[in-house]
Amino acid sequence: MDLSPLSMRFRPHARFPQLLGGLLLYGASLALMVRGDLGLSPWSVLDQGISERLGVSMGMASAVVGVAVLLSWLPLRQRPGVGTIANVLLIAVAVDATLALLPPVEGLGVRVPLLIAGIVLNALATATYVGARLGPGPRDGLMTGLHARTGWSVRLVRTSIEVCVLAAGWLLGGTAGLGTVLYAVAIGPLTQTCLRFTAVRVKKDLCP
Repeated sequence: MDLSPLSMRFRPHARFPQLLGGLLLYGASLALMVRGDLGLSPWSVLDQGISERLGVSMGMASAVVGVAVLLSWLPLRQRPGVGTIANVLLIAVAVDATLALLPPVEGLGVRVPLLIAGIVLNALATATYVGARLGPGPRDGLMTGLHARTGWSVRLVRTSIEVCVLAAGWLLGGTAGLGTVLYAVAIGPLTQTCLRFTAVRVKKDLCP
């Protein structure tokens, strides 16, 4: 029996723990940024705005947004995977659980480290669940679906979506600020670096 690291990575059961761990860490990272209260990622600004307007938890708002985005996949002919459904459910649970365990804090000496830790953990978590290759998250699928249907560059599609989401979230009362800018600048390079260590190799990767 071949027990080499590469052969182990071909086994689906070895990828589920990576997916689940990444999603739970992702939800926790969002909660850290909420407690930092210096600005959230664009989608989290929207989630927080909806949370405040509807009087529901931020995790519940995140799940509602995730389902709504999934419905937008229908005309884009995107197909969800197990990771897509898990994304909606587990991130919502992790956000609420972490917020319940971590009370609000005061003072920049605590809030700034929480923000930075949240952004770094978010990058690691993103690379972890994306690297498992078990289906894109609803928001990622919206981006790739629009890219495929419109022919616009991924960068343009992602930027357009996040600007609209950020504006809507801010108008609803979500927190946008320095942390939002720092997230936008840092998340791409950090995630790319983490993917070098978390991306699962599959057999097609070995084809010449």
